[in-house]
This record gives sequence, C-alpha cells and structure tokens, in this order.
Amino acid sequence: MDIKVIYLPEARDFLKSVNETARKKIIFNVKKVRLGVMDNNLFKKLNNTDIWEFRTLHGGSYYRLFSFWDSQKKSLIVATHGIVKKSSKTPKKEIEKAELIRKNYFDNIQ
Repeated sequence: MDIKVIYLPEARDFLKSVNETARKKIIFNVKKVRLGVMDNNLFKKLNNTDIWEFRTLHGGSYYRLFSFWDSQKKSLIVATHGIVKKSSKTPKKEIEKAELIRKNYFDNIQ
C-alpha cells in the first residue's frame, strides 16, 4: 500500500524551520506511514476529531505534523502544519487550526 502525502505550504514551512536532522527524521517517519506502517507512535488520530498527527521524537523534542485524510481520493493524507510540542498535551488551538484548514480544503475542492 502506497499512501500519498501532500504538504500544504505551512507544513512545508515548518519542515524548513526545523534543523536538518530533525527534518530528515520527520520525513523518514512520514515515509514509513506512506509505505503502510500504521503505528500509533508514528501516526495517530486525535480523539474526537478528524485530525491525525505524524509524531516524531528527536533529540528530546516532540515534533508534530498535523494532517487529515482526503476521503475523496483513495490513500491521500494532507499535512496542514507542524509544531514542536512543549508539553504532553496537544494544544487545542493547533487542533482547531488543523480542523479549519481541513474545512477550507474540502470547501475549495468542490
């Protein structure tokens, strides 16, 4: 199974903003998911939302790349944006931001 992942501009900007070794590990983990590795340590659905997060631990920092499935196209994940987590709880405003991006995405493909 080969899952396609597209990066919206803010997700690309996030990847450019992190150091090279962190970026390589994030991309490596995304590639594992693309190839069908469905591991909650790498890719997890956030409770009570349609948002998923690519999860990377590197150098003691927790990197999260928010995303959602495009249900109208088989096997397509859309990465919205990313953060470096400061606490164990995912900030609600980041989930809301991803949900808004998801809504706008589907509103604009009709």
